[in-house]
Amino acid sequence: MTLRSLRTAAATAIALAILALTGCTREGGRIDMGPTGGTPVRGGTATMALPPAASPNWIFPIGPPGYGASYNYGIQTLLFLPVYDAVQDRAKGELTTHGPSTLGLKPRYSDGNKTVTVPLRKGVQWSDGTPVTARDLEFWFNLLKANKADWGNYSVGTMPDNVKRFETVDDHTVRLHLSRAYNPDWFSANQLTLMRALPQHAWDAKTDGGTLGDWDRTPTGAKAVFARLTQHAKRLGSYASDPLWKTVNGPWKLAGWRDSGQVTIVPNEKFTGPKSERPRLDKVVFKPFTTADSEYNVLRSGGVDYGYIPPSVMAQKEKFEDKGYRVDPWEGWAVTYIVYNFNSTHAGPMMSQLYIRRAMQHLVDQKAMSDVIWQGSATPTLGPVPVTPKSQYLSKDMEHNPYPFSVRTAKELLSAHGWKTVDGTARCMRPGTGADQCGKGIGRGDPLELTLLSQSGSTETTNTMQELKSSLSKAGIDLTVRQQPLNSVLGNSVPCKAKDPGCDWDMSFFGTAGSWYYPLNPSGEQLFSTGASANFGNYSDKKADRIIRAVQYSPDMKAVHAYGSYLSEQLPVMWMPNPAYQVSVIRNDLRGIEQNPTVTFAPQHWYYVKKKGAAK
Repeated sequence: MTLRSLRTAAATAIALAILALTGCTREGGRIDMGPTGGTPVRGGTATMALPPAASPNWIFPIGPPGYGASYNYGIQTLLFLPVYDAVQDRAKGELTTHGPSTLGLKPRYSDGNKTVTVPLRKGVQWSDGTPVTARDLEFWFNLLKANKADWGNYSVGTMPDNVKRFETVDDHTVRLHLSRAYNPDWFSANQLTLMRALPQHAWDAKTDGGTLGDWDRTPTGAKAVFARLTQHAKRLGSYASDPLWKTVNGPWKLAGWRDSGQVTIVPNEKFTGPKSERPRLDKVVFKPFTTADSEYNVLRSGGVDYGYIPPSVMAQKEKFEDKGYRVDPWEGWAVTYIVYNFNSTHAGPMMSQLYIRRAMQHLVDQKAMSDVIWQGSATPTLGPVPVTPKSQYLSKDMEHNPYPFSVRTAKELLSAHGWKTVDGTARCMRPGTGADQCGKGIGRGDPLELTLLSQSGSTETTNTMQELKSSLSKAGIDLTVRQQPLNSVLGNSVPCKAKDPGCDWDMSFFGTAGSWYYPLNPSGEQLFSTGASANFGNYSDKKADRIIRAVQYSPDMKAVHAYGSYLSEQLPVMWMPNPAYQVSVIRNDLRGIEQNPTVTFAPQHWYYVKKKGAAK
């Protein structure tokens, strides 16, 4: 699994703009700088740059482990309407799971939240004229249940394990009978958004050229159908010509998919979904790049309509504005943090002391890091719930930093527990487990020396680590930073047992573009529950486990607020500034772009406009 695939589905919201979103006046005439407005021009081609080394490589909406990257999902949803997805209700300022771009209507919970009814939008057809029905959802569920170990989103106990029975109520309604009562918000946001409608009438064959039927309704048949579809999905170069992928129900259809990962889509003239989702452009090209430098060079030459620049060159944004672009950081529904290894052979006892973690958090100057290193394109991470974009999941008390930057407070915390700085390094002078002593496992004279594994290859990350090292040193904490390629950092930062080989790392950072991108509900079962797969630092707290379970099971929003508040204070990780997913550079005359933190895209809303003072 790649780091990008860790940061999958999230919540839709409006990205933070660093420029005014209203018009501005330039020499040669008025140029409207906003993402909307102007006189629309029908047609045209837009080229969007994909992130460095982000090459789309999977079209089948059931992705195996390692193929769940956000750009794969984003393109799939343009061809196959999602049943539920992240949508923002702007009138209420809240996040929801259904809207014009989804096949599913508002889900209905009953039987004490042990049953959920999923109604489908009527009148939607596949591109061959066949209606989209509940049978297409059943087809997906049957394939998933028989092949769950081969699904990248599978986690024991969740979908499909938590569905005791899948019921087809009528042609446009299905009902899920669950294994227990769940929090409807959590289940809709983090489980129903996994559902897909697949063209059963066109795909349900065990072999190429074989009879189409109801083979998916037996485990053996479902395995055979799934194997056939998976084999076709592995033939990247034939996607555009393969009849399987021509049966779509989304606003777009595939025109080209190169082995390099360049994808071209054109409007699906047979699209029967909402009129608001019908494309205005003639073509969209998603262009991959091997490095950020290669993309930057093409962008400067005008070869990309929608690209990105490194935050380090934000000071040069006027050059792009003068060329007819707007610069707009793309916020993510994410949190960024440094992992503490609570089982570290060397520093585990120190990491386990909350007062040490509190002292270290007081030494993270998030504002300075954002202003100087990220050129204002990062927002603070204050706990496990993202601060921006605003959501119903963030309580008022979570909007305030419980650990503001203060070298004095950090020093006082360490001194109060028996630490004294000697020759620039804090050392334990009062060992023991008393309230004013260093804590269990820390001996007399032990230095507060830590080693941090960090991603290499990023100027921003390198500068962030230098700033952190300098701040920690002011309280006598000696930090050694070891930079490695990202894959090496991930491979070396796995959950481990104390004193085992490979458990000698103290801290780890891999969050240059956000450490974790959430599903719509920012629950922490994957991150902070004892023994969770993404709990890289072995954090374990019984109260935290109980609170996290409450988020999954309790319909009261107070549960997620309690979870956010508790872990904000308990510091299972070191909270760091959360950078924008990317600093986007977009042609001024390309409108309708809403940069949502799911890091997906909706080019059916894009359009060009006439512009005074500049030629299109």
